[in-house]
Amino acid sequence: MSFRRELLPSPIDFYRDTAGLELKGKGDWRTTRCVFHGGSDSMRIMVKSGGFCCMNCGEKGGDVLAYHMKANDLEFIDAAKALGAWFDDGKPATRSKPSPLSPRQALQLLGTEIHLAAIVVTDTAKGKTPSAKDAARLRVCAQRVNFVREALTC
Repeated sequence: MSFRRELLPSPIDFYRDTAGLELKGKGDWRTTRCVFHGGSDSMRIMVKSGGFCCMNCGEKGGDVLAYHMKANDLEFIDAAKALGAWFDDGKPATRSKPSPLSPRQALQLLGTEIHLAAIVVTDTAKGKTPSAKDAARLRVCAQRVNFVREALTC
């Protein structure tokens, strides 16, 4: 079983027929109501990709599948099946372990931890012995960096 993106409905058809939204305007970005917070005209829809973004509540996603998942509280496979994009190719479904962090979150965490480590190393180079609290925090720093490494290593 596998996902086939080309089987997803076109964004205009999906938002009109499946989501029941009226897309207003012309051009690549259209305006509609937001079902996530009930706004009347705050959701923007990219008709080429199906991406969406609410200018009020901040809900966003990259395609009609992401919208369908969020709007109906569905998991990926269930949403793909509902939209006709789940293809039964006779192979068993394989599941990979999702990363607990997005790449952006991982970089932000690493940046914070490396900054802290640099402060302790700089102080140590100047002859200042790290306090017990600083040494404990440095151990936590090392554990977090190792966590990110393990989480993002395939």
